[in-house]
Amino acid sequence: MANILLVDDDPDLLKLLSMRLGAAGHRVTSVESAEAALTQLAVARPQLVVSDVQLPGRDGLALFDEIRARHPALPVILLTAHGTIPDAVEATARGVFSYLTKPFDGKALLDKVNQALALAPPVPRAEDGDGAWRAAIVSRSGCMTELLSEAKMVAASDASVLIRGESGSGKELLAQAIHRASPRAAKPFVAVNCSAIPEALLESELFGHVKGSFTGAVANHRGLFVTADGGTLFLDEIGDMPPALQVKLLRVLQERSVRPVGASQAVPVDVRILSATHRDLDAAMAEGQFREDLYYRLNVVSLHLPTLAERRDDIPLLVNHFLAKLGEKYGKRFNGFAPEAMKALTTASWPGNVRQLHNVVEQVCALTTTPLIPLTLVQRALRVPTVEVLTYAQARERFERDYLVGLLKLTDGNAADAARLADRNRTEFYRLLQRNGLTPGQFKVAAEDDAGGADKTA
Repeated sequence: MANILLVDDDPDLLKLLSMRLGAAGHRVTSVESAEAALTQLAVARPQLVVSDVQLPGRDGLALFDEIRARHPALPVILLTAHGTIPDAVEATARGVFSYLTKPFDGKALLDKVNQALALAPPVPRAEDGDGAWRAAIVSRSGCMTELLSEAKMVAASDASVLIRGESGSGKELLAQAIHRASPRAAKPFVAVNCSAIPEALLESELFGHVKGSFTGAVANHRGLFVTADGGTLFLDEIGDMPPALQVKLLRVLQERSVRPVGASQAVPVDVRILSATHRDLDAAMAEGQFREDLYYRLNVVSLHLPTLAERRDDIPLLVNHFLAKLGEKYGKRFNGFAPEAMKALTTASWPGNVRQLHNVVEQVCALTTTPLIPLTLVQRALRVPTVEVLTYAQARERFERDYLVGLLKLTDGNAADAARLADRNRTEFYRLLQRNGLTPGQFKVAAEDDAGGADKTA
């Protein structure tokens, strides 16, 4: 249901339009002049204005100009007679959402109204009584409402949940929401990205290690399972977990205890597992890349996050949410997006989902010099491939790791030669490798395998 302001000096038409929009579930306020409309706007802001062009005194085009100056993100639909169509077309070019030519049928009116409301700034609304658990998930679409309802029910149990969805769709946010709605909410929520940690370190990160268990293990390490004891462990991109670790993870889930690397005794743990993937695990199992027994352990309940293209109703809500956050970050005050700019955002393809949308909104926020963000900036941001924005520290870390990997590949894992090329002594070079989770042996094995394969085919 939306609040709509109707402006027309024809009482009969005003009554008819009010009945049609009211029957569609909207709250309608009717006035007969532009002056009365501006007075009403000062009292309560609607989500949409529908106005006749021909009004006594100030006409509908002048009313639009006033609305654009005071409430730049508020969409306006103009009603026109045949003689005023050129004026309405010109107004559309200036930012009017759309126009309808009299006479028009009820369906055409409701279609235009629904299109405009999809782009309207969201009206703040009170969450349901216990809505804090999902406060970080900004949505009003039907598919997300169904998903969150199911997630709320699942949260009450201790069942393992597999969250499926494309990259950037918000899988970790959903996992956090499930944790907050669960009986474990007061205990830790620990997240680990299985594809972001080198295989040589992932076992130690998950299960911990004891001092001296391997080179570089200078102290005992608890591991993420123990850190999450009593709470929830979120295994993101579980489809990228190496096969050898899949076996060990399955054992932990079966025995509810972990054995740190180098330890002789297992440590009991009480952890709920949530996992996520963008991969097709059925295909991975068929190819032998993912264990079937682990899959059924993790996939007691499956939740699927829709793509942003499947929840377009949420785009205006997300955009305004990001706008408020980024206004604080950049120290700018925004009035919102021009209606035509918002329309461009809601109709874009969004292959990168919510993450890409945030990136685009941040780009235009950083570049705009006006409180109302124009269509031209949005078009520019959508044309340019979205790039990952890194801090200086993140960029430096990424360069350092890529540089070290390149050296080890060049020297076939010979650390002494790589250290010489880097103009660093061996001790310092090993420290750099350890910090980046790299071992020369990884690259020696690759070189030997290549050589072996060449010998066999020679």
